[in-house]
Amino acid sequence: MKPACIFDLDGVIVDTAKYHYLAWKRLANSLGFDFTEHDNEQLKGVSRIESLKLILRLGGKQLSELEFDAALIRKNGWYLEYIQQIGPGEILPGAAEFLRSVREYGMRVALGSASKNAVLILERIQLLDQFDAIVDGNKVSKAKPDPEVFLKAAEELGVQAEDCIVFEDAVAGVQAARNAAMKVVGIGSEAVLQQAHFVVPNFMGLRIENVLARFS
Repeated sequence: MKPACIFDLDGVIVDTAKYHYLAWKRLANSLGFDFTEHDNEQLKGVSRIESLKLILRLGGKQLSELEFDAALIRKNGWYLEYIQQIGPGEILPGAAEFLRSVREYGMRVALGSASKNAVLILERIQLLDQFDAIVDGNKVSKAKPDPEVFLKAAEELGVQAEDCIVFEDAVAGVQAARNAAMKVVGIGSEAVLQQAHFVVPNFMGLRIENVLARFS
């Protein structure tokens, strides 16, 4: 059986991090303080609830439980408003071409993402039809580095974990793939993604044959 490919979404296929930042900044401003891009670096790989706690600490603000929940809903509403505007132009360099090379090679493809808006984003960037299975934040309860999202993706594709190649841009995602006993290609910086089997800066010029050759 040919191996299958599992892709993370944000930072691998499309960059929606900037829209999370804009929504958090808007929330901070509505609470009377600023939230900078430098501050935003601290939120990478952090859950929505923990992100809000951190932002409130930065702004020296306290909210009641009800206000806290309402703030989360407000932030998510603004984020959804922003991502309604995205289109195929937001696809990261080479990602669409690489996905096509995987499918032309006859391999099955899944998405393994913590995002609860993955289907909406894939529809907006016109790549929904490239995936045989989509496992997102609506289907899993455990966050990476727990391997749940990738193991579920393998299950939905009908392949063994050891026959999967994961494409990830985050340390927790690379760890999740390793914890699932899968092969993993890091997308980004070698210095950051040292636990990946190998790292490429992006998908530009990459073809699935190149990846399979590295693992053969």
